[in-house]
Amino acid sequence: MSRGIRGGLLGRHRDFRLLWCGETAGKFGASVTGVAMPLVAVSTLRAGTFEVSLLTAASWLPWLVIGLPVGVWVDRMRRRPIMLAAAAVSLVLFAAVPVAARAGLLSIGLLLAVALLTGTAAVFFQTAYSAYLPSILEPEDQPEGNAKLHGSASAAQIAGLGSGGLIAQAAGAVNGMFANAATFLVSFLCLSRIRHREPRGTRAARRPGGLIGEVGQGLRLVAGDPWLRTLTLFGAASNLALMGYQSILVVFLVRSVGLEPGVVGALIAAAGTGGVVGAFAARRVAGRVGTARATLLFELGLPTFALLIPLATSGAGVWLYVAGGFCVSAGVVAGNVVKASFQQRYCPPRLLGRLTATSAFLNYGTIPLGALLGGTLGTALGIRAAMWVTTAGVPLAALILLFSPIGRCRELPASRAPHQPAPADGRAHALRT
Repeated sequence: MSRGIRGGLLGRHRDFRLLWCGETAGKFGASVTGVAMPLVAVSTLRAGTFEVSLLTAASWLPWLVIGLPVGVWVDRMRRRPIMLAAAAVSLVLFAAVPVAARAGLLSIGLLLAVALLTGTAAVFFQTAYSAYLPSILEPEDQPEGNAKLHGSASAAQIAGLGSGGLIAQAAGAVNGMFANAATFLVSFLCLSRIRHREPRGTRAARRPGGLIGEVGQGLRLVAGDPWLRTLTLFGAASNLALMGYQSILVVFLVRSVGLEPGVVGALIAAAGTGGVVGAFAARRVAGRVGTARATLLFELGLPTFALLIPLATSGAGVWLYVAGGFCVSAGVVAGNVVKASFQQRYCPPRLLGRLTATSAFLNYGTIPLGALLGGTLGTALGIRAAMWVTTAGVPLAALILLFSPIGRCRELPASRAPHQPAPADGRAHALRT
């Protein structure tokens, strides 16, 4: 693939530009929903803390249920049609919420069903998208591509969070779902115009043991590699704590801090600006101090400021939440940029779908558990006490990195060590990229 004209990827790479637009639109819509759906539950349906946390749990539960086999299916199939189908399904489901409300059929049960089904579509989309990006970019362009995608995703999330609160205040929380549906239409149209076509997966490349054997191959890849294993275990622990407080954050800001819905969206968006800063600082910091040291800085140093969040009060005290949320967002997004570039460089393309799904199964599988934990603690201990417990878990999770090989080196490796065997699948494969 030719690098084309000089300049950044967005200027010279049409297919990447379309992928970027589609992914950014989807992230914007998902962020609108991240505020609008809990506000629908709290303000329209008068749901309790635990019921609100169930919405978050339902949207992430599919990673725990189908995450592993989806990775195998993605490796067997073309990735772009999977993303198109997932975007179309999400479009229909999110549009169904305000339609049901106008028909008098809106309920917590319906919201849970939509969250579960759109979460299932997200499993297919995210797994396919992560494995698709390396197929349209040269290896030397992948760090820039990851930085741009993570940075724009953070910016879109900020705009979506702010818009979600404003839409809820101006037109009603339910109408925010129409905005989300429209963004998935934009995503579908952008993806449909990408010219790059992947070769079909071949049956010869499949494990003799079938689906279960290929799932096992992905598990062995992660479990047998100290770098992948460390990052995956850290991701699982970190997401448990992150979702523990994020699942009850809207309830905390509305009921404990005493904010209006529009202000909630604006403050969440302000805290989310850290993600944009983190995305664009990631490559520069990693180049200066090393990818392993940068990972520790982003995942352990910055998230320590999460402990400011439970201190938030009305008035000037809300800026404690903004400062803490800003640092957490910056650290998480910057760490994701470094991790994504490492995995795409370190893992052979034929196994990237399985690596993505296996890591996501463990990383995202703890998200519904974290949501339930947040809801349970909020009900049993009170919202503010639950926020203290869950935010403290964010920096504590990063101790997994500190006491791993990552804590003892400057750079993450560029490829697997020569003595590391390939995951057994009946054939010998070189895993050096």
